[in-house]
Amino acid sequence: MIRVLVVDDEALVRSGLRMILEAAGDIVVVGEARDGAEAVSAAARLRPHVVLMDIRMPGTDGLAAAAQIAVQPDAPKLIMLTTFDLDEHVHKALRIGAVGFLLKDTPPRELAAAVRTVAAGHAMLSPTVTKRLIGSFVDRAPSKARAARDRLAVLTTREHDVIVALARGLSNAEIGRELVMSEATVKAHVSRVLAKLGLANRVQAAILVHEAGGG
Repeated sequence: MIRVLVVDDEALVRSGLRMILEAAGDIVVVGEARDGAEAVSAAARLRPHVVLMDIRMPGTDGLAAAAQIAVQPDAPKLIMLTTFDLDEHVHKALRIGAVGFLLKDTPPRELAAAVRTVAAGHAMLSPTVTKRLIGSFVDRAPSKARAARDRLAVLTTREHDVIVALARGLSNAEIGRELVMSEATVKAHVSRVLAKLGLANRVQAAILVHEAGGG
C-alpha cells in the first residue's frame, strides 16, 4: 500500500482527497495536516511515501514545509497542490525538491495515478502541464544559461541525449524506444546523470536543461 499524508488548510478538501485516494484500493491516507508546521511533524512521525500538500496555507505554507520535509531522513516524495495552473510558487517548489504538482480540480483517476507514479520514483513530467510550467518559470538569463551549459558539459553524449529526452517529458520506456536502449539502461543513465549533476530528481534535471536552452 502507498502511504500518503494529505496537507490542506480546508477540512473539506482534505476529506475529499482522502475519499478519492482510498477509493483507489492501493493507497492509504495515513494522516492529515492543516498547515505546514503540522505537515513537517506528521511526515517525520508517520513516514508516508508521498506527501500531497497545498502550496498556499496560512502560517507555515507549503513551500516552507516542503523545504523542511525534503531534508528529512528517507524523505517522502512531495506533490504540491495548487488552484492556479501558472502559480509563481511552483518553480520554487520544484527547486526545493518537489517531484511534481497537481491542480486541485484534477480528475480522481488522474490524482491516484499521479500518486502511484511519484511513489514508484518517477517525476510527474507530462509534456502538457508540468513541462509547460517548467518552461514558464526557468531563468533564461544569459549568465544562467551559460552556467547550465557548463554543468551539462560533464555528461557523455549518450547521457546528454537521455537528459534532453527526459526534459521533453518522456518516460524511461519512451526514452528507451527513441534512443534504442532498454528501459533498465535508461534508468541507469538517469541515475548516473542525477549523481553527476548533483540533482535530487528528474524535475530538477529538466529545469537545468531548459535553462541551458535545450528544452
